Amino acid sequence: MRYASITDRLASLGSEKWAIHAEARKRKQKGEPIIELTIGEPDMPPHDSLLTEATRAMHAGRYRYSNGRGEPSVVEALVRKYRRRRSDVTSANVLCFPGTQTALFVVMLGLVEKGDAVLVGDPLYATYEGVIRATGADQVTVPLRPENGFHMQAADLERAITPNCRVLLLNTPHNPTGAVLTAQEIAAIGEVCRRHDLWIVCDEVYEELVFSGEFASPFDNADLAERTIVCSSISKSHAAPGFRSGWAVGPEEFANRLLSVSETMLFGVQPFIADMTAFALDNPIDTSSRMRAAYKNRADRIVAGLAGAPGLMPLPPEAGMFIVVDVSGTGMSGEEFAWRLLDEEQVAVMPGSSFGEGASSFIRISLTVPEEKIDEACRRMSALAARSGFRKERRA
Repeated sequence: MRYASITDRLASLGSEKWAIHAEARKRKQKGEPIIELTIGEPDMPPHDSLLTEATRAMHAGRYRYSNGRGEPSVVEALVRKYRRRRSDVTSANVLCFPGTQTALFVVMLGLVEKGDAVLVGDPLYATYEGVIRATGADQVTVPLRPENGFHMQAADLERAITPNCRVLLLNTPHNPTGAVLTAQEIAAIGEVCRRHDLWIVCDEVYEELVFSGEFASPFDNADLAERTIVCSSISKSHAAPGFRSGWAVGPEEFANRLLSVSETMLFGVQPFIADMTAFALDNPIDTSSRMRAAYKNRADRIVAGLAGAPGLMPLPPEAGMFIVVDVSGTGMSGEEFAWRLLDEEQVAVMPGSSFGEGASSFIRISLTVPEEKIDEACRRMSALAARSGFRKERRA
């Protein structure tokens, strides 16, 4: 039987990237005491008020069909949120989706196709390549260098651009590295995009998990407003990944043209979840501040816990719920180290290769487990590193 070419383009870009995570879950189900540090699933629950609001809305009959743009309750809340950043935002700029992933998929589907190319930093979030290749477009990577704190450099972006490039997919705060671009860096990147007439699609799902300093976005830069689209959700900010509630905010023409694509794909999100999301956006809820403190503390514990481990070099994040560790000093790749860590020490982490070639010598560790498990995982990682019998000069 014949299949559409999209199945070939995405053949190795789905669950294969999460093979260690899947294997760790299988072993946990069999009773093995695995310390799971793989995925970014918040370990604290959503605030009780969100569950109360979702339940109230369901009992009030808010479970019927919605519309393609989004329920008025959440669209209006998003307008209020983004007007605090830019005064010209209206409901015509907003589209609602079930999560950031769906938002990115539909946005890319509306901006590029076969023959086009999308620029993205490497390392990159594991699903970005699939989102790009699903459209038929090619992926063009921009190196995010450890010596620059994984901050994208305008000069590197300029060098990477090809005649077919149409979009820069930007992620700040960044997954997997936790890098946070400054307003000055974004302005320089934006100037390159302006000269080459590129869209900027900015994944800002970790916006509220910046450890120190100010969050910056191309969306807030008036010179970049006409070409910037923000995608985000309440998955990380409100510890609510399973509710699948996200959005895209961009120019009015973009939203109007993408509306029919969105309607063809899913025609609306659940009204009771929309009401809960509106409540989350409009009310002072301390979930993100508590997560920020916890994740920063856990990242610091890993840096301290691996300080004496031969061949391991953690790179402190500036935001988010992950930390990356350079394992090249052990003589192993990130993939080899991660599998040996699971097999020999019963600790599950993500190999950096799941996040692009630029991360192949790294592992990514989730910060979403209690401190005692973080400390024990550091002891086990140090033990594996000590057995590697290989050590080279640490990077300055």
